[in-house]
Amino acid sequence: MENKDFYIFRHGQSTYNEQGRTQGRTNGSVLTKLGEKQARAIGQKLKKLQIEVIVCSPLYRAKQTAELANESLRVKIIEDDRFNEIDVGEAEGMLREDIKAKYPNIFEKWHSNSDECENVCYPGGETKKQARDRILSGLDDWALKNYKTVAVSAHGIMISQIMNMLGKKMDDVPNGAVLHLRWQNKQWKFIELL
Repeated sequence: MENKDFYIFRHGQSTYNEQGRTQGRTNGSVLTKLGEKQARAIGQKLKKLQIEVIVCSPLYRAKQTAELANESLRVKIIEDDRFNEIDVGEAEGMLREDIKAKYPNIFEKWHSNSDECENVCYPGGETKKQARDRILSGLDDWALKNYKTVAVSAHGIMISQIMNMLGKKMDDVPNGAVLHLRWQNKQWKFIELL
C-alpha cells in the first residue's frame, strides 16, 4: 500500500480566540484580520506540496481558513463532520476563568496530562477520547480514498489528540499550525509540525 500525506491545520485566530473564550461548536466565531493572514500563510506553506483536496470541519472558522488557504491551492473543499471541534457542552462560549470557577474539578482534570483527562467532559459535552475516536475514524476513512496528499482544515483538539495518540503530548496548538502526518503500512506516522 502506498504512503499518503496529510497536512492538518488549525484554523486562523478567531474572535473567540482573541477574547479568551472556549469555542467548542459555536459558529458565531469568525476569523480576525490576523486569522485571515494566518490562513493565507497556510496556503503558501502548502502550495508546493501537490495538495489534491481540502477536507474541512463544518464550522465557519475552519471553512473560512480553508477558503483563504485555497486561494493558493485551488482544489476542491469537502466538509466532513468527523473533523468538527470537540463539543464542550455548557462550557461553550465561556471565558477560561469562568469555566475554572464554575467547574473547578472538571477544569483541573481536563487540563492535566494525566489519563484522567481522556474521560472527563463538561456537562452536555464529549470527552477527549470520544473526540479522538471520531477524528481517527475520519482520518482512517480518508486514508482509504483515492488521494495521495490531503489537507484538513480543523481545530486544535484534532492536532493535540493526534499528537497525544502518537505519544507526543501537546495541549496548546497555535492558530495556523500545520501537522504533517503520513499514512504508511496502515498506521499514522508523525513527520513534523510546521
